[in-house]
Amino acid sequence: MLRKVAVLAAAFVTTLAVAPAASAAGRTFYVAANGHDTANGQAPAAAFQHVQRCADVMVAGDTCVIAGGTYRETVKPANSGTAGKPITYRAAPGEKVTLSGAEPVRGWAKVSAADVAAIAKTDPFAANSPFSQAVSAGNVYRTSVDLGSDVSTVQVFTDGTMGVEAQWPYPGLDLVTPKLAYAGAGSADATIVDPGMTRPAGYWNGARALTGYWYVSATSTVTSSAAGSVTLAAAPPCVHKVVPKDTRYSLFGKIGELANPGEWFYDTAAKQLYVYSTDNPAAHSVEAKRRKLAFDLTNSSYTNLTGLTLFGASVQTGASSTNVVLDKINAHYLSHYTDITQGATDCGSTVTRGVADTGLVINGTNNQVVNSNLAYSAGNAIALRGQHNTANNNVIHDADYLGTYAAGIAVAGNSQTVQHNTIYRVGRSGINLQWDVATGTTPGPDRIAYNDIYQYARLSLDTAAIYTCCASDMLQTSIDHNILHDGTPTPGVNPFAVAGIYADNGQSNLTIANNVGWNNLEKTVMLNGLGSGSRNNLVYNNTGGATLFYVKGPDQSTGTKLYNNIGEIVGLAGATDGGMLISNNLPADTDPKFLDAAKHDYRLSADSPARNAAIPLPGINDGSTDPAPSLGAYQYGAPKWTAGATR
Repeated sequence: MLRKVAVLAAAFVTTLAVAPAASAAGRTFYVAANGHDTANGQAPAAAFQHVQRCADVMVAGDTCVIAGGTYRETVKPANSGTAGKPITYRAAPGEKVTLSGAEPVRGWAKVSAADVAAIAKTDPFAANSPFSQAVSAGNVYRTSVDLGSDVSTVQVFTDGTMGVEAQWPYPGLDLVTPKLAYAGAGSADATIVDPGMTRPAGYWNGARALTGYWYVSATSTVTSSAAGSVTLAAAPPCVHKVVPKDTRYSLFGKIGELANPGEWFYDTAAKQLYVYSTDNPAAHSVEAKRRKLAFDLTNSSYTNLTGLTLFGASVQTGASSTNVVLDKINAHYLSHYTDITQGATDCGSTVTRGVADTGLVINGTNNQVVNSNLAYSAGNAIALRGQHNTANNNVIHDADYLGTYAAGIAVAGNSQTVQHNTIYRVGRSGINLQWDVATGTTPGPDRIAYNDIYQYARLSLDTAAIYTCCASDMLQTSIDHNILHDGTPTPGVNPFAVAGIYADNGQSNLTIANNVGWNNLEKTVMLNGLGSGSRNNLVYNNTGGATLFYVKGPDQSTGTKLYNNIGEIVGLAGATDGGMLISNNLPADTDPKFLDAAKHDYRLSADSPARNAAIPLPGINDGSTDPAPSLGAYQYGAPKWTAGATR
């Protein structure tokens, strides 16, 4: 290993010789998982064993080059860089460097019939259950391990794939497309009735329940149960009651359900982890989450992370952090939890669980997440807090697998930039704008542009690919040049309000321009003036139609303009009574004559009636080769703009 490190070091020195002067001015340290605990400054022949050792000694301008391997630690730098002299942590060229929040779990033994009998002394339902049948088949193993007292934070991986806690119904291993059960006739308030729930009376007592209805997901406990029904400790908060056919649910916390591939059960009292496996888990890499963070940059500024892989862990910056750059990060399983409600009885605390504190939490100012691949999170993939932070050119998928107001990218601050990201397969929204203005700061507009978002709304409704709420002055935040398509609400649920862009409950001072959408239930743009009204919103040159809610009363939409759009507009009746100005939109019964709508090429053909038909709006519809601008998101004769990550 030492020889390998020495060879790598020689290569690194060559690389650094042509690096920018600011980097070359500092020292270079090296890390190898099996190296010696020795620093070698400018001419290393060995390396630190832990990344934290770099973090302890580096100062402005220094670089930590990390050899391939898995590093199971939370790195908390002692110092920050400065302008022109950042501190940098980067993977060695061609090497995969993983910062892991998980630890191996070993010592597996097959569960026996005698073990089942012992368990049945305290849980009699364990006998004659799917679990006991799986034990008889030789498919259940256990080991002693302390994973804490809160099972809702336990996360278990086998060969790099997350397992699921034993539950009913068995959801499968696709986290954003689980198999779900639905409340049946007779359900109401805190009681779920479902003939498919066949376990005997008392079986589910003390179990945990995850429920979802409309736009709220919540967790509770079961106080009593019978064959075909369970009663929860309290009715879910806010509008979220148990509604027949629309409330989806699953039940956790009973070892009797441990009977399917990828499932586990953790006994917090006995500190025993059980897994379902058709062969000995010792033949696989079984790990459990033990740390939330790979890097704690709460007190760091001018710090770069480049080319690193994160597994079962995330990164956070602090309110005073500035000029932190996360570049080419490859992250899987950023954040995990299964308790949404956390004792809350109000709607706001429930729906916002995880919005501000999950995924890559980017607080402070002028920080960036760029060129990264981020996948799998109970909450966000990225949370942009603070001000003037950027998420650019990232590919994000399978985020928000609990279906809360978390998102692929949660814009929880203001004055943020979110551009050229590809986001797909998310529980609720691809991008969620929920303003958070810190005391003593001056808020400014966001820019949400050139993103490609699809397969959203998989676990929650009343949402959008880009969603923003509620009653905020958005200071002319621009949502422009996004491609928003194929909302995929859970089958069997009333598919209410799934739009490309949704300004919900009285958002004002938005510019929504040059966006394209298809296969969205409520069109490309949806305005809801409920509450404080939908005022001063500029909806210009979008392709894919619009839906207007509660913009009909006096002064409900003063200053809002709906110009130059292509596609059906629903809810126009009475909109001008609310103050909305509507002009130069292509009538729904007029064929716009796109180049190839079947292949989603919505540029205009030579004989399109949308040519030369728009109100000129400088900065919005420039670029047409015609004397006057075109309707819709693509100007005739102009180069076609593209959205999504460009890597």
